[in-house]
Amino acid sequence: MSAVAWVFPGQGSQRVGMGRELAQREPIARETFETADDVLGFPLSHLIFEGPEDELAATRNQQPAILATSIAYWRTLSQRGVLPPPVCLAGHSLGEYTALVAAGSIDFTDAVRLVRRRGELMEEHGLGGMVAVIGLDLEALAAIAEEVGVEVANINAPGQITLSGRSEPLERAAELARQRGARRVVRLPVNAAFHSSLMRPVAEALRPLVESIHIAPPIAPLLANVDARPLSDPNELREELLAQIAAPVRWVDVIRAAAARGVSHYYELGPGRVLSGLISRIEPGAVIETAEDMLARVAVSTEPQGEA
Repeated sequence: MSAVAWVFPGQGSQRVGMGRELAQREPIARETFETADDVLGFPLSHLIFEGPEDELAATRNQQPAILATSIAYWRTLSQRGVLPPPVCLAGHSLGEYTALVAAGSIDFTDAVRLVRRRGELMEEHGLGGMVAVIGLDLEALAAIAEEVGVEVANINAPGQITLSGRSEPLERAAELARQRGARRVVRLPVNAAFHSSLMRPVAEALRPLVESIHIAPPIAPLLANVDARPLSDPNELREELLAQIAAPVRWVDVIRAAAARGVSHYYELGPGRVLSGLISRIEPGAVIETAEDMLARVAVSTEPQGEA
């Protein structure tokens, strides 16, 4: 089989009801959600399964919810023995924390605490916002960002890039992007300029907690959001988790780095298929499977067969 990468989604992949059927059917998934509830001291799982949607979407809740759901999928597939070992792992923003749990680097309970606090700090330091721009290349958007005083935040796919910054210059950037040929410009439903220098106070406030947890070498390198380097050293991984908060997510570079390592098969281990769409645009020939696709296939293969 070709080389495999495990990839883990970040914010925006959530939906009310994600993982509910999995938890009802799979004891290991149910145990994962119960552990997250115990760690946080409130029923996060009820919020995930039942909503309300606006409360689930709050950054302080969304981050541990996506992490717990992703790990529930990963644990279930690992237990079933249908998940090939990776040559590398990657996560989109928040997904790096999830990836390091799956890689054996960070204990799940530590990760739940970390991302809950990460989300709280992002809300506390909320300033500005983000816009997604479709149809302009990185060079054009970087020029707009420099001109008005905002920053490139997520390089998600060719022609799909987000900007972060304070509200007034961000509106100006959106206007210029439209004038210069963007097909679509959308203000994202977030209350802060994620992955920009405005998030540096969040990284510094989170540092004591990140430095307090144990980080072990991963089973395969993590391709870093910040620069797509393969990381295995625990100290470098610790710094990556802090640096990526205030730096752009270079997802295009991450996937191209995976391809350079021979990866042609990607498993998106979490709710939804956001990363699958991005990867297919970066590496059109890649084979991509979501956790839900894999579980559906396993269910079909284990159903009793009728007599001929």
